[in-house]
Amino acid sequence: MKTTACSDVADYVWLTGDEAGALLVELADADRPLHSLVAKLRGRLSSQRTHLLLEQVELRRRAAAKFTHAARMFFTRLGLEQATDEWVAAYKASRFTDQRAGASPPPPAIADLCCGIGGDLSALAKQGAAIGVDLSPIAAHFAAINAGTPVETIDVADCNLKDVSAWHIDPDRRPSGRRTTSIDFSQPNLATIEQMLARVPHAAVKLAPATKLPVHWTERCELEWISRDRECRQLVAWHGALAQTPGLRRATVLPAARGLAPRTITGAPNQPIPIVCAVDRYVFDINAAVLVAHLKGVLAAERSLSALAAGSTYLTGPQPIDDAALACFEVADVLPLEPRKLARHLAQCGIGQLEIKKRGVEIEPEKLRRQLKPRGDNAATLLITHVDGQRAAILAQRVS
Repeated sequence: MKTTACSDVADYVWLTGDEAGALLVELADADRPLHSLVAKLRGRLSSQRTHLLLEQVELRRRAAAKFTHAARMFFTRLGLEQATDEWVAAYKASRFTDQRAGASPPPPAIADLCCGIGGDLSALAKQGAAIGVDLSPIAAHFAAINAGTPVETIDVADCNLKDVSAWHIDPDRRPSGRRTTSIDFSQPNLATIEQMLARVPHAAVKLAPATKLPVHWTERCELEWISRDRECRQLVAWHGALAQTPGLRRATVLPAARGLAPRTITGAPNQPIPIVCAVDRYVFDINAAVLVAHLKGVLAAERSLSALAAGSTYLTGPQPIDDAALACFEVADVLPLEPRKLARHLAQCGIGQLEIKKRGVEIEPEKLRRQLKPRGDNAATLLITHVDGQRAAILAQRVS
């Protein structure tokens, strides 16, 4: 990792102090473009500190999608990009709380290793004693402020885990500058993580959803894919006592509204689904976490749904279903995927607001939209997939 000069660290420490704090408030409230304030700031500050102020204002605005208190937090560009958002972090921290609850006397701290700017650490600290570890002194300084808990600046391989009951880690997936989907090439790598597990076996390893996992992990861990806002955000490999169903997979959909329980599907991957030749009254799109976890068959069996084709496709059934893991559509028509005929049909129905989705068909939705030229005041969804072996367009209405 590139070392950071002491003067650079001093500037970042200044950024979190009172003088910079007052300037950050002033800049956040300014009704002028930030670039127009550069000359004024450079009359008082170095170019480096001016840059840090303007960058922090920009990062805080972007971070509002991840953190409700972003305006009081500190970020680096990479740290914000890699940080777990507060909703996913809170859910993960609740699983550590479940593990703590069974301990007597109260367990020692939870460690967040490679904590970055402290997204997960902040959630863990709200649940009990927590400490952070990160090799970057800047990230460690920001994380300590963001989470309000101690953060050590050391290599996680040198971290003493003797006073830790469980740990969370977010290995760097770009140690060489290029993203990897293999734990073998992350930092720390698989061998180092295994050594840490031998010392403290209760752990959560945060990974990219498409990470290639070692076979022995799929057998001993609980693998959980977590989604929020229809996007699969991360894969977590739960080890030791943190694994509630070792050897199985979980797909968890976090609700958009606070106070609602997460929706979790648990089971073995790649379960068979009955395939039908005709579309029923309702069609269902499947949440991304369920798809990536290969738990479509488990969900279909639970809801008594059938598939329209093998592989990537939609599910169908006779009744509407209110399930966070499914998007429900009521079918109006099933038409051949012939753009000219589709365009005429849409024009007759006065459909101008058209959502286009696809499963298992190689087609560019925006190119199809240009061919269809939808016009009118009505809205609909066009679901492109295979039905009875043929490419079809299912015209439907989204059911809230």
